Amino acid sequence: MNISEAVVNGSSASDSALSEAVAVLKAGGVIAYPTESCFGLGCDPMNRQAVARILAIKKRAVTQGVILIASDVDQVNVYANLASAPLLESILASWPGPNTWLLAKRDAVPDWLSGEHTTIAMRVTAHQTSRQLCKSYGAAIVSTSANRHGRPALTDIDALRSEMGSELDYILDASIGSDPAPSLIRDATTGQQLR
Repeated sequence: MNISEAVVNGSSASDSALSEAVAVLKAGGVIAYPTESCFGLGCDPMNRQAVARILAIKKRAVTQGVILIASDVDQVNVYANLASAPLLESILASWPGPNTWLLAKRDAVPDWLSGEHTTIAMRVTAHQTSRQLCKSYGAAIVSTSANRHGRPALTDIDALRSEMGSELDYILDASIGSDPAPSLIRDATTGQQLR
Protein backbone atom coordinates (compact mmCIF):
# COMPACT_ATOMS: atom_id res chain seq x y z
CA MET A 1 0.00 0.00 0.00
CA ASN A 2 1.08 3.57 -0.59
CA ILE A 3 0.83 6.08 2.20
CA SER A 4 -1.99 8.56 1.93
CA GLU A 5 -3.00 11.30 4.30
CA ALA A 6 -6.23 12.97 5.27
CA VAL A 7 -5.62 16.55 6.26
CA VAL A 8 -8.46 17.69 8.45
CA ASN A 9 -8.89 21.13 9.98
CA GLY A 10 -10.18 21.17 13.53
CA SER A 11 -10.31 18.54 16.21
CA SER A 12 -12.04 15.65 14.50
CA ALA A 13 -11.64 13.76 11.27
CA SER A 14 -14.09 13.94 8.39
CA ASP A 15 -16.32 11.01 7.50
CA SER A 16 -14.33 10.39 4.33
CA ALA A 17 -11.03 10.35 6.24
CA LEU A 18 -12.43 7.91 8.77
CA SER A 19 -13.79 5.73 5.97
CA GLU A 20 -10.38 5.60 4.33
CA ALA A 21 -8.69 4.74 7.64
CA VAL A 22 -11.22 1.93 8.19
CA ALA A 23 -10.60 0.59 4.68
CA VAL A 24 -6.85 0.49 5.36
CA LEU A 25 -7.42 -1.36 8.65
CA LYS A 26 -9.69 -3.89 6.94
CA ALA A 27 -7.06 -4.43 4.24
CA GLY A 28 -4.48 -5.34 6.89
CA GLY A 29 -2.69 -2.00 6.90
CA VAL A 30 -1.01 0.01 9.62
CA ILE A 31 -2.23 3.52 10.39
CA ALA A 32 -1.33 6.43 12.64
CA TYR A 33 -4.14 8.33 14.32
CA PRO A 34 -4.63 10.84 17.15
CA THR A 35 -5.27 9.70 20.71
CA GLU A 36 -5.72 11.44 24.06
CA SER A 37 -2.10 12.55 24.41
CA CYS A 38 -0.15 11.64 21.26
CA PHE A 39 -0.40 9.93 17.91
CA GLY A 40 -0.93 6.19 18.05
CA LEU A 41 -0.15 3.32 15.72
CA GLY A 42 -3.02 0.99 14.99
CA CYS A 43 -4.11 -2.08 13.08
CA ASP A 44 -6.52 -5.00 13.23
CA PRO A 45 -5.52 -6.82 16.45
CA MET A 46 -6.20 -10.23 14.92
CA ASN A 47 -3.91 -9.60 11.95
CA ARG A 48 -0.60 -11.05 13.12
CA GLN A 49 1.42 -9.57 10.26
CA ALA A 50 0.04 -6.07 10.88
CA VAL A 51 0.82 -6.27 14.60
CA ALA A 52 4.32 -7.53 13.76
CA ARG A 53 4.81 -4.52 11.47
CA ILE A 54 3.86 -2.14 14.27
CA LEU A 55 6.27 -3.85 16.67
CA ALA A 56 9.03 -3.65 14.06
CA ILE A 57 8.34 0.06 13.45
CA LYS A 58 8.50 0.71 17.20
CA LYS A 59 11.41 -1.70 17.76
CA ARG A 60 9.30 -3.19 20.57
CA ALA A 61 9.47 -6.79 21.79
CA VAL A 62 6.40 -8.95 21.22
CA THR A 63 6.68 -10.15 24.83
CA GLN A 64 5.55 -6.72 26.08
CA GLY A 65 2.07 -6.89 24.56
CA VAL A 66 0.06 -3.97 23.20
CA ILE A 67 -2.93 -1.88 24.27
CA LEU A 68 -6.26 -2.10 22.48
CA ILE A 69 -8.78 0.74 22.41
CA ALA A 70 -12.51 0.38 21.93
CA SER A 71 -15.53 2.58 21.38
CA ASP A 72 -17.66 0.72 23.93
CA VAL A 73 -17.73 -2.12 26.45
CA ASP A 74 -19.07 -4.61 23.90
CA GLN A 75 -15.85 -4.23 21.89
CA VAL A 76 -13.81 -4.81 25.07
CA ASN A 77 -15.74 -8.00 25.86
CA VAL A 78 -14.57 -9.63 22.64
CA TYR A 79 -11.02 -9.74 24.04
CA ALA A 80 -11.43 -9.56 27.81
CA ASN A 81 -13.50 -11.35 30.41
CA LEU A 82 -14.74 -8.07 31.80
CA ALA A 83 -17.53 -9.53 33.93
CA SER A 84 -14.99 -11.43 36.05
CA ALA A 85 -13.02 -8.29 36.97
CA PRO A 86 -13.20 -7.70 40.75
CA LEU A 87 -13.07 -3.93 40.15
CA LEU A 88 -15.76 -3.91 37.44
CA GLU A 89 -17.62 -0.94 38.93
CA SER A 90 -14.43 1.16 39.03
CA ILE A 91 -13.50 0.12 35.51
CA LEU A 92 -16.87 1.07 34.06
CA ALA A 93 -16.86 4.38 35.97
CA SER A 94 -13.46 5.24 34.43
CA TRP A 95 -14.67 4.77 30.83
CA PRO A 96 -14.77 6.39 28.42
CA GLY A 97 -11.53 8.03 29.44
CA PRO A 98 -7.72 7.79 29.48
CA ASN A 99 -7.75 4.72 31.72
CA THR A 100 -6.26 1.44 30.49
CA TRP A 101 -6.98 -1.69 32.53
CA LEU A 102 -5.17 -5.04 32.53
CA LEU A 103 -8.07 -7.46 32.18
CA ALA A 104 -8.25 -11.25 32.19
CA LYS A 105 -7.93 -12.17 28.53
CA ARG A 106 -10.21 -14.57 26.73
CA ASP A 107 -8.72 -17.90 25.62
CA ALA A 108 -8.82 -16.87 21.95
CA VAL A 109 -6.60 -13.81 22.49
CA PRO A 110 -3.27 -14.49 20.75
CA ASP A 111 0.11 -13.99 22.40
CA TRP A 112 1.07 -11.34 19.86
CA LEU A 113 -1.44 -9.07 21.64
CA SER A 114 -0.89 -10.04 25.28
CA GLY A 115 2.82 -10.81 25.08
CA GLU A 116 3.97 -12.89 28.03
CA HIS A 117 1.01 -11.76 30.15
CA THR A 118 -2.24 -13.51 31.12
CA THR A 119 -4.04 -10.18 30.76
CA ILE A 120 -4.95 -7.88 27.89
CA ALA A 121 -4.56 -4.09 28.20
CA MET A 122 -7.72 -2.27 27.08
CA ARG A 123 -9.57 1.02 27.38
CA VAL A 124 -12.72 2.65 26.06
CA THR A 125 -11.34 5.88 24.70
CA ALA A 126 -12.99 9.27 25.14
CA HIS A 127 -10.99 10.82 22.29
CA GLN A 128 -13.54 11.77 19.66
CA THR A 129 -11.62 10.67 16.57
CA SER A 130 -10.24 7.46 18.10
CA ARG A 131 -13.64 6.49 19.42
CA GLN A 132 -15.31 7.14 16.06
CA LEU A 133 -12.55 5.15 14.34
CA CYS A 134 -13.29 2.09 16.50
CA LYS A 135 -17.03 2.57 16.05
CA SER A 136 -16.71 2.84 12.26
CA TYR A 137 -14.36 -0.14 12.15
CA GLY A 138 -16.78 -2.12 14.28
CA ALA A 139 -14.13 -3.49 16.64
CA ALA A 140 -11.30 -2.62 18.98
CA ILE A 141 -7.97 -1.72 17.39
CA VAL A 142 -4.34 -1.76 18.47
CA SER A 143 -3.31 1.49 20.12
CA THR A 144 0.37 1.90 20.86
CA SER A 145 2.13 5.24 20.94
CA ALA A 146 3.81 6.40 17.74
CA ASN A 147 7.46 6.31 18.75
CA ARG A 148 10.51 4.08 18.63
CA HIS A 149 10.82 2.06 21.83
CA GLY A 150 12.30 4.18 24.59
CA ARG A 151 11.77 7.47 22.74
CA PRO A 152 9.13 10.13 23.45
CA ALA A 153 5.71 9.67 21.86
CA LEU A 154 5.11 11.82 18.78
CA THR A 155 2.62 14.63 19.27
CA ASP A 156 3.38 16.63 16.12
CA ILE A 157 2.06 15.52 12.74
CA ASP A 158 5.12 16.81 10.87
CA ALA A 159 7.48 14.89 13.16
CA LEU A 160 5.32 11.79 12.65
CA ARG A 161 5.49 12.12 8.87
CA SER A 162 9.25 12.66 8.99
CA GLU A 163 10.08 9.82 11.34
CA MET A 164 7.56 7.12 10.39
CA GLY A 165 5.57 8.25 7.37
CA SER A 166 7.31 5.95 4.90
CA GLU A 167 6.53 2.92 7.09
CA LEU A 168 2.80 3.59 7.43
CA ASP A 169 -0.13 2.98 5.10
CA TYR A 170 -2.26 5.89 6.28
CA ILE A 171 -2.09 8.90 8.61
CA LEU A 172 -5.37 10.15 10.03
CA ASP A 173 -4.54 13.79 10.59
CA ALA A 174 -6.73 15.27 13.32
CA SER A 175 -5.97 16.88 16.65
CA ILE A 176 -4.63 14.87 19.55
CA GLY A 177 -6.29 15.32 22.93
CA SER A 178 -5.15 17.66 25.66
CA ASP A 179 -3.99 15.03 28.15
CA PRO A 180 -0.37 15.81 29.10
CA ALA A 181 0.53 12.17 29.82
CA PRO A 182 -0.30 8.73 28.42
CA SER A 183 -3.29 6.83 29.76
CA LEU A 184 -3.04 5.39 33.24
CA ILE A 185 -2.55 1.62 33.33
CA ARG A 186 -4.11 -0.25 36.24
CA ASP A 187 -4.47 -3.87 37.25
CA ALA A 188 -8.15 -4.83 37.13
CA THR A 189 -7.77 -7.25 40.04
CA THR A 190 -5.76 -5.19 42.53
CA GLY A 191 -6.30 -1.64 41.28
CA GLN A 192 -2.52 -1.10 41.36
CA GLN A 193 -1.39 1.69 39.03
CA LEU A 194 1.42 0.46 36.78
CA ARG A 195 1.87 3.66 34.72
